[in-house]
Amino acid sequence: MSGTTDAPTVPSEPPAPAREAQALMSGGRAARILSADTPILQLVMLAILFGVAAITIDGFVTKSSIYSVIVLASFLGVAAIGQTIVILIGGLDLSVASVISASNLIMAALTGKGWSPALAIAFVIVAGALVGAANGFIVRRWRVSPLIITLATGGIVYGIALAMTNSGLAPAKIPTWLSDFSSPIGKTFGIGIPPVVVGWLLVAVVIGVILRRTASGRRIYATGANERAADLAGVRTLRVWVGAFALSGAAAAVTGVLLVGFVDSASVGAGSQYLFTSLAAVVVGGTSLVGARGDYTRSVLGALILTLISTILIAHGAGSALQEAAYGFLILVFVGVYGRERRVRDQV
Repeated sequence: MSGTTDAPTVPSEPPAPAREAQALMSGGRAARILSADTPILQLVMLAILFGVAAITIDGFVTKSSIYSVIVLASFLGVAAIGQTIVILIGGLDLSVASVISASNLIMAALTGKGWSPALAIAFVIVAGALVGAANGFIVRRWRVSPLIITLATGGIVYGIALAMTNSGLAPAKIPTWLSDFSSPIGKTFGIGIPPVVVGWLLVAVVIGVILRRTASGRRIYATGANERAADLAGVRTLRVWVGAFALSGAAAAVTGVLLVGFVDSASVGAGSQYLFTSLAAVVVGGTSLVGARGDYTRSVLGALILTLISTILIAHGAGSALQEAAYGFLILVFVGVYGRERRVRDQV
């Protein structure tokens, strides 16, 4: 036997094809992580739509035209605030359109009856929040489909609004400051930026911080990810559901008020277009219908995308039917992209 010992075995590097495969897999994982955290698809789509509008619509690239688009997007974005939170917890709110229409009519009617504008606005916002809270409580407490409950309560609320305002014919007194706030030519502290746009931006920042940096945001995502696990962890999921739907009702009421200022009058069915688009903005933005995936920043992008599509179609003579078809196609596409994900609770 030889007195020498064998030299330690040095692990050999994997062959070049294996190294390339590992690199590709790592890159694929990185790409998936990046796409999950960054709405790349939405940003690219927004840039393309802006370019199409700039090329095909005369006078689009002007301050007044761009502000008009953003103001219209802000109304949709505000309507999508509560819808986003409700979808994050695994729900759906189809009463948004009815609450918008009802608050639009009632707020204007109350000012016509001598109420101060501030009191009328506060009344419809609180009423909208109460309607939403009732939706959330009923859905969560008795495990009823949110689609059924929110459609039913929406119909009730809108019917009451029509009865209170004589089918929308009640007199109204719209304050000048509300019209200025919602107008594309309004100014913020003397600066030529519409106040409603500034307000929307501030709200988006606040909601983003709440969702990502606070305990309340963590409770929302935990409820949407796995409600049973959240209950066991001490999260009062009933409160989360009630709060999310209350926010949705309040946001819808605010949208109705903003539309009063924008049009300078109340109108029957003012919120009808938001039945579909408030949901479409959330889905097109990339918030998943499986719950707990997404945020309001994505809904902001979704609102801008839908508004640009609507602007382009209207500028080229397309009717509402084609717009609805375009929205439906987009929803199918984005549900196909984001809806294939398994629920978080199924992966734990």
